[in-house]
This record gives sequence, structure tokens and C-alpha cells, in this order.
Amino acid sequence: MPQKRVILEMGTGNDLHGGDYTKAAIRAVNDALHHSSLGITRALGIEFSSLQVEVTVGVQEPNKVDNEAVKAALPGGQVTVNAVKGGIDVPDPDGGDFAIIANAAIQVRIDLP
Repeated sequence: MPQKRVILEMGTGNDLHGGDYTKAAIRAVNDALHHSSLGITRALGIEFSSLQVEVTVGVQEPNKVDNEAVKAALPGGQVTVNAVKGGIDVPDPDGGDFAIIANAAIQVRIDLP
């Protein structure tokens, strides 16, 4: 059966001090997760573990995101995580620090006839 996207959720997260891209990415994923409820699995009798979950996280330095840690933030399904160039780094001119803003998109696909 062909897979069809049935859910697309977006979220934003940040790390205000510390420069932790993974922390900002996980917060963006959690923000997206808290915008939805996957009642579709119960309604269609689909096993939650069979969901194909694709997470895309945008940050300024994607190579600094621990994709496995982001994956662990998801409640289940067959998860893939891809960190890409995006988001915003906001410098603090007085503190020599910067805030990281990450964006996340979570797509869920299921087999449908």
C-alpha cells in the first residue's frame, strides 16, 4: 500500500543560554507534539508502532544536533530525524552569548489503500 501523509505538525524551540542545538531541537519537537493528538491510530485500528514519523529540524548548525537524542523525544513509531540548515541564532551583544531558535516539522505517514 502507498504511504500517505496524514499529519504535519510544526513547532519552535529555543536554548536561550548555552548554545545547545540539540536542546533547542528537542524543545521544538516537544512544541510540535503538544499541538496534536494521534487519535487517528485508534479510529483506524492502526498500531502506533507502525507509523512512519519523519522529523526535520532546522538550526543554524545542523551538525551540532544529536539526532538520536531528538529521536528519543518522540513517543513511538518508526522515526527518522534530519537536521538541516535553518532556525536563527540571536547574538547577545552584551553577554557574548547567543540564543538558538530551532524549528521542527513532524510528518506522520501511514499505509492507506
